[in-house]
Parts: sequence; C-alpha cells; structure tokens
Amino acid sequence: MDLQKAAKRGNPSFVWRAGQERRLDWVRRYIPLRDRRILDVGCGVGMYTAAFRRYTPHVFGIEVELERAFEAQERAQGVAQALGETLPFTNDTFDLVFSHEVLEHVTDDRRCAQELVRVTRPGGRIAIFVPNRRYAFETHGLYWRGEYHFGNKFGVNWLPTPWRDWLAPHVRAYTARGLRRLFDALPVRVIVHTQIYPGYDNIVARQPRLGKVLQECTYALEKTPLRIFGLSHFLVLEVSKKARGQVKNQKSKIESGVPASQAAEAS
Repeated sequence: MDLQKAAKRGNPSFVWRAGQERRLDWVRRYIPLRDRRILDVGCGVGMYTAAFRRYTPHVFGIEVELERAFEAQERAQGVAQALGETLPFTNDTFDLVFSHEVLEHVTDDRRCAQELVRVTRPGGRIAIFVPNRRYAFETHGLYWRGEYHFGNKFGVNWLPTPWRDWLAPHVRAYTARGLRRLFDALPVRVIVHTQIYPGYDNIVARQPRLGKVLQECTYALEKTPLRIFGLSHFLVLEVSKKARGQVKNQKSKIESGVPASQAAEAS
C-alpha cells in the first residue's frame, strides 16, 4: 500500500462485504434506483458503481486517481478520470449523485458540493457519506513528527480543531452543522441526515461472536440520540428547481473525462 497516497486520497472499498451492502441499503431506503441515471463521484475501484448496475444500466463514475479509474472500468463502463470540483457533465443530468467518503479528501469541498447539485436534475437526490467528527477514532491515520502513521487513531477527532487538524491535515471530519453548511444557499432540501456505525466486517471475519455483538449494540444505538457518535454522516438532499445563475455551469474540459454528450446519452 502507498501510505502517502492513502493519506491524501483515502482508500477505496476494494471488496464488497456486508458493511458496503448495508450502506447501499441506506441509500435505497430514500432513493429509488430502478432505471435511474446515477453518478458515483469518487468511485475508487468501482465497487459501488458496479453495485448500482444491479438496478440500472445508466451508471457513470468519476475518479481522480487514473489507476483506480482503470480498475473501476473493469467492473462498470462509463468511468473516467475527473475532479469532483469540475464534473465533466452538463447541468441536470442525473437522478442520483452518490458521494461515498469523498468530500473529506477533495481540495475544495464547497466547490465539490456545488458541482454535486449542478449535475443533479430538479427532483433528483444526492446521497453523501462523510466521516463524523464525533466518532471516537480518526480512521485515516495521522502525522506525527513529519511521519504518517496509518490506522485508526483514538481521540483525534475529539481534540480542539487546531490540534486535530495539525495531526490530521490530510483529511476532514465533519460536524453535522459543518456538513450542511457546504450546501448553504444552494437549491436543496434535507430528506434525511443521520449517523451510522461501522459494518465491523474485519472483526466479524476474525471473531464472529464479538462482531455480531458490536453490530447488534451499535446498530441499536442508531435509533437513539447516541447515533451522533457513529462512524459516518449519511445525508440525503433533494434538489429543487434551480434559480437562474444559482448554480453555475462549471463543466470541466478534462481531456480524459466523460464528455457531456456521452453523459446525456445515459438516458
């Protein structure tokens, strides 16, 4: 594993397990997928992109890392290299725009949020997962004395912001207010905003009984106020009719990206 790349870009889902399936189920609760036009922003190696194809052939993905984009293309067509801040699609193209643990890594998360809204059609929805600042562990590692240390680091996200950002300058973690602030003044309304706990797939594989206990206990917490300490935020937004000029067309002319004409053919 390239630890520096992992620090900067994060690690995508390399396998499909119960935890990923559960997150897909969360999306399906609030967004119909059958025959919809879907964009997976920051698709990694294409695990969710391929999963969406169970429900519709009209699935596209973008990924900033070229090697990952090539790997994703082996699982699902319509994947290209592009930045989340400059999506290579025309306005109002997709019924669902999906962003799984991506906003925390992009250079400009506000610009990326604007782009998610811009390419979603009025009445379409945006589904977002991002790290929760209240979760007990920083799952992207930390820097100490100039060295990157990979792994889950307890308590980092609970530190005051200057200290937290000094230890983990490579990745964001969001409060509920901070996440929703990215969409201030954009034509969206909140459908659901909650927090979810991990899938514990690695623990289940090594110690099934312990893993099952953790799942049962923390999944029960998702139905209580203690969900605020979950691993990730889950936010679903619905895009309303856009006022003229409210969301500018920031279509990128990335040479390797999917051309807008091809995106329109997704229907």
